[in-house]
Amino acid sequence: METLHQHDVKNLLRAPSRPSWILLSFFLFLLSLLFLTRSNLQPFSPTLPPAGSPLRKPQVLDRHGIPLSITFQNPWNIHHTASLHDLPLRLRQAFILAEDQRFYRHRGVDWRARAHALVQNLRARHIVRGASTITEQAVRMLHPRPRTLWSRWLETFEAMQLERQFTKADILEFYLNQVPYARQLRGIVQAAHAYFDRDPDTLSLKEMLGLAVLVRSPSRLDLTRDPTRIEPAVTHLAQRLRHAGFISAADVQRVLEGTLELSTSHLPVQASPFIRYVMQQTPPSTYSDGTLHTTLDATLQQHAHAILRRQLHNLRNRHVTDGALLAVDHHTNEVLAWVNAGESQIDAVITPRQPGSTLKPFLYALALERGWTASTLIDDSPLAQAVGVGLHRYHNYSRSHHGPLRLREALGNSLNIPAVRTIGFVGPQRFLTHLHQLGFQSLSQSAAYYGDGLALGNGEVTLLELVRAYASLARHGVSRPLRVSRHAQLPASPKRRVYAPETGSLIAHILADPHARQREFGRGNLLRFPVETAVKTGTSTDYRDAWAIGFSHRYTVGVWMGNLTRRPMLGVTGSIGPALVLRAVFAELNRHTDSQPLHLHPNLRSGVICRMSGQHATPNCPSMREWFRPGTQPPHTCPLHQPAPPAESKPFNLPLQLLQPTPALQIAMDPRLPDSREAFSFRLPNKVMPLKTRWLVDGQQVGQTATAQRHFLWTLAPGAHTAQAQVWVTGRSQPIRTPIVQFIVK
Repeated sequence: METLHQHDVKNLLRAPSRPSWILLSFFLFLLSLLFLTRSNLQPFSPTLPPAGSPLRKPQVLDRHGIPLSITFQNPWNIHHTASLHDLPLRLRQAFILAEDQRFYRHRGVDWRARAHALVQNLRARHIVRGASTITEQAVRMLHPRPRTLWSRWLETFEAMQLERQFTKADILEFYLNQVPYARQLRGIVQAAHAYFDRDPDTLSLKEMLGLAVLVRSPSRLDLTRDPTRIEPAVTHLAQRLRHAGFISAADVQRVLEGTLELSTSHLPVQASPFIRYVMQQTPPSTYSDGTLHTTLDATLQQHAHAILRRQLHNLRNRHVTDGALLAVDHHTNEVLAWVNAGESQIDAVITPRQPGSTLKPFLYALALERGWTASTLIDDSPLAQAVGVGLHRYHNYSRSHHGPLRLREALGNSLNIPAVRTIGFVGPQRFLTHLHQLGFQSLSQSAAYYGDGLALGNGEVTLLELVRAYASLARHGVSRPLRVSRHAQLPASPKRRVYAPETGSLIAHILADPHARQREFGRGNLLRFPVETAVKTGTSTDYRDAWAIGFSHRYTVGVWMGNLTRRPMLGVTGSIGPALVLRAVFAELNRHTDSQPLHLHPNLRSGVICRMSGQHATPNCPSMREWFRPGTQPPHTCPLHQPAPPAESKPFNLPLQLLQPTPALQIAMDPRLPDSREAFSFRLPNKVMPLKTRWLVDGQQVGQTATAQRHFLWTLAPGAHTAQAQVWVTGRSQPIRTPIVQFIVK
């Protein structure tokens, strides 16, 4: 018996019973399940939505917080959210009834709803109903997983954990702001704007119910595809709300009779090129909170865009398709408007184009720095320079010449030949270096490449560079980079003085002087603004670019028009096209600013000079008041208007003859040019200072020039001719007649 008992015990130990084995296996399964569950559960961030989530793209705002961009690329909707108490009560009730009617009674999981769903799915033998609570849907958004039974298991525990960590109000607010819709939309604020272009609190009851129903199947029920497909579900939800006592029978009837009127959401302003530039220039650390606050003024941007588009429309018959505008506050150095209009997607604000005459103020400023004054005489007479084996003749835009002119008039009238003579005084290399100091990095070629043509704008610069440089003039010679972001942590823009303050002030005074430009532009032109404004226009070769740039006491604005395809316009100049836009934009800027004149630097000294000679005026001179840097006033008295010598004084005995035409000269007309545009310059020697000159051809007077002018442009006419001049000089009561010269025009 003892031996048998030991044998039975050994067998018992060696082969446990079947129930024991099942219990052991179940215990091991539970341990494994518990281990896997605990190891796969994910903790929640202390905030909803989680702080510190990766930001793919910020929302760009103007200086007043107005959105300039909308992005749906970020993991969370952080830009278009609303507090729970700011959302309409009926909207909240509709979502709870549609998605989780026992939301306020369960602790994360609605077991009764799960049981009902299980019964329905078993009867239908496929999934016809889910039972996810709002809390579980929130978990699914916070911890995305594949839609499997294991994921559903984990969401059960995480939902209960979420409810222990956050209040019902926190979870519902998070859900309503993050629930996904079609086309990457998130939250009911984004959906309300995307479908109806309105805030949630302005929606009709039917529109609110539509948003609640859409979350069940955002793509299949997308309103932009078929607004009628959602009608049965909206009607059913309205009836459920009625039975729950949330709305009345009249409300249900209005839902049945109403329609869903879709309206596409639009940004208040168009600023895509500006946004691209800002994103390139701004480090990500400045928009870590998801928003990028810029310097742009959305209201000004909108007005400027409308003004520019209207002018482009008016000039469409003159082959003008593109335009750009840049406005800055040069006190704060902030960009206020960055406008592109036209047919191209290229940002014309940063596209290099030929600037025409807009570089001339910087050339004359450099000449002032090197000793010239606003009264320095510059010869505006025909000029030709050798180019290789050929000869290049420079022309003013009007094809006329004015003889010796003061620098003020040469700049004010934007004359080309005085500018070429000025760059000869300054030097192309020095001028190019100076332009680089002003920020013209687009001028990347050598000074030898540009030559004297740099004075006339034969290089290419951007509107951004031009406006920045003119802002330096407005700041009396201080150059600073322009700001596009208002982030407080950005370093201050570095300052660099490129002119003496008196020089910048004097150039501004000339550009704002309507009398200085009247020879070429007349008195009552568009460039004479109601508030004192320094203005400059420019036109490039073959009318490919037209510019107008100006600055007041507070703002600097630049406008460009042309074709980014480089197609020529039909005779559109800076004073015809962009000037009107410039004037209108300054009117808009001055509407909200106290009017002030341009600041005249107190170090400048005034003096009365002769308009013709630029020297100290005598009682006989046509005089004007001019401004000078200290120590640069004219050293002499005007020699042109001295009192007449006594009758017994020595008569004028200077031999006088024409330099041009020379005897027997033969002039060939160019068949490619209209006859009315071909002219020849009659010239006197430089050693004579005429008070007045009459020019005769074939014995008939063809023109008369004033004091100190030694040349006259005569329109060519075929045939044999004679030329002669009658010259009045100081000390003679009668004119000197030059010998008659015979010449031929073929």
